[in-house]
Amino acid sequence: MNKEFGYVRVSAVVPELKVANPVFNTEVILKEMDILESKGVQIALFPELCLTGYTCGDLFLQDLLLESARDGLVKIKQATKDKNIYVIVGLPFLVGSELYNCAIVVGKGSILGIVPKTYIPNYQEFYEARWFSSASHLKVTEIVFDGEVIPIGNDLLFQDTENNEIRFGIEICEDAWVSNSPSTSLALNGATMIFNLSASNEVIGKYEYRKNLLKMLSSKNICSYVYASSGVNESSSDLVFSGFAGIFENGTLLQENERFLFETNHIIEDVDIGKIVSDRRKNKSFFAQDLLKSRIIPITIIDTNQDFLRKYSMMPFVPKNIQDRQMRCEEIIRIQASGLAKRMKATGIKKCVIGLSGGLDSTLAFLVIMESFKMLDIPNKNCIAVTMPGFGTSKRTLKNSLKLIETYGVSGMEISIKEASLQHFKDIGLDSSKKDVTYENTQARERTQVLMDLANLHQALVIGTGDLSELVLGWCTYNGDHMSMYAVNTSIPKTLVRYLVEYFAWKEENERIKKTLQDILDTPISPELLPPDAKGNIMQKTESVVGPYILHDFTIYHFLRYGVSPKKIEFLENHAFQGMYSKEEIHKWLDFFFQRFFSQQFKRNCMPDGVKVGTVSVSPRGDTRVPSDACASIWRDHS
Repeated sequence: MNKEFGYVRVSAVVPELKVANPVFNTEVILKEMDILESKGVQIALFPELCLTGYTCGDLFLQDLLLESARDGLVKIKQATKDKNIYVIVGLPFLVGSELYNCAIVVGKGSILGIVPKTYIPNYQEFYEARWFSSASHLKVTEIVFDGEVIPIGNDLLFQDTENNEIRFGIEICEDAWVSNSPSTSLALNGATMIFNLSASNEVIGKYEYRKNLLKMLSSKNICSYVYASSGVNESSSDLVFSGFAGIFENGTLLQENERFLFETNHIIEDVDIGKIVSDRRKNKSFFAQDLLKSRIIPITIIDTNQDFLRKYSMMPFVPKNIQDRQMRCEEIIRIQASGLAKRMKATGIKKCVIGLSGGLDSTLAFLVIMESFKMLDIPNKNCIAVTMPGFGTSKRTLKNSLKLIETYGVSGMEISIKEASLQHFKDIGLDSSKKDVTYENTQARERTQVLMDLANLHQALVIGTGDLSELVLGWCTYNGDHMSMYAVNTSIPKTLVRYLVEYFAWKEENERIKKTLQDILDTPISPELLPPDAKGNIMQKTESVVGPYILHDFTIYHFLRYGVSPKKIEFLENHAFQGMYSKEEIHKWLDFFFQRFFSQQFKRNCMPDGVKVGTVSVSPRGDTRVPSDACASIWRDHS
């Protein structure tokens, strides 16, 4: 575990239970506490009324049950004295003559706070108002119990003494289902985690509805949301409880358990508080209003030496699940095509010019043009696709470009840039045997000139092909492939480009097109500006120069989406890419990333219009407004 990077290890527990037997239930909780602490859990959540059971009915009015539950609480309190774990348990608790359904936070041998349930359901299968009062009835803010003065109320927030961003609040079951849930107020007052003790029975459709509700709560409150509900050991006289447990983070379900288990079960996850704080910092609609003021209860989260549990995808822009990925690809393509279609409608222009290299990026942009033409009922002939072989063009990529032109029935042109480039070398006094950056960039600029002039000649738009990863790294020629009249790939990272082209290949019925797209997918990524080898194979491979795009896209996601520090990114990459890249390789390419990101901002500051597709964009008019001469030293020094 690593609190330095804002991680807190939490657990949601569904314990084995006997209704109206606090002695048994307390022992189960104590055993589970030992197990969870050994796994490095820092905060453990148990269900609503877990010391007694939720379905005790009128037994809640019996003194003996209430006394036994309080005795169990004292045992739990004593057991935490020498442990580095905080537990949140539920029990019925008397305050004066009124009974409250309460959550109790226990740790370091103390009861740190008592949070009564605010909204008491009393409809359909619920009769809680028969036994319990609402937190709104409370007349006191503190009570004395077991020799301690304990704060009580639904306004309590529990905050780490070392990192004040680690702050949590509590709501209980029904509180989450109402229009103005306490979690909203708690989050606006700084809670980055919400814990919900629940007793939610199962009926048809409720499982998915509940999950969607909790996702929404974690999303609108920009928080981590930990939920634990009563299990099947509750009374089944009229209801069945499944024991759902879930850990959510800003609209994403991180972990859920298997329901309908009779034995104790739990889920554990390392929630990322830094990510939550970053999203709140960006979202200026999220601000503290004139709501219920909270009281801060100090706690001390102890870091442990446990292995990091949180799993991060190596490709955060690409859904793992094939069905989800296909749905994502379909949506992205519609957004790209709609953006281009709108630009064509706004300008009244009905033709496009694109440079086809036979590589992934230009293929994707070409396919998006075809989709836009379908939307606008424009014939494919109105697309002027130009392949411009240069000194590094391979037979394979040239062949694939010509196949795309032929099979889609567009207006194709093959214009060699070799003679024009050689003439330019002669004009500026460049020795053509010197294969330097000028040699390469001359070709890129010559191609762009051809496309721009053709666009003028045919009254068309030049469609840019460069992707997000290239723009972030500045891996594009200034006023060369960097420039267009509208760019459709500017927020598509390289790792996602491949899957979008793959999606087109998957849904394509024409076998010749499908075969061509598959060969393009199998071609090494290269700008093809340096000559191929004697056998015609591509020699210039981009990733051998700029590094693995899979690493850079991981960095792009966490750095630009969440403002994560280089040190934390390196920590996450060493975890996610363990066995794939060495620590030295990861450190090298991370430093390279920050050097390139800052030094190449001038290219992004004058990039053409382009459609934003995902949550990360480097448009200087939108998401990334950065000066061209910003200093990279603190990012490079800390990587």
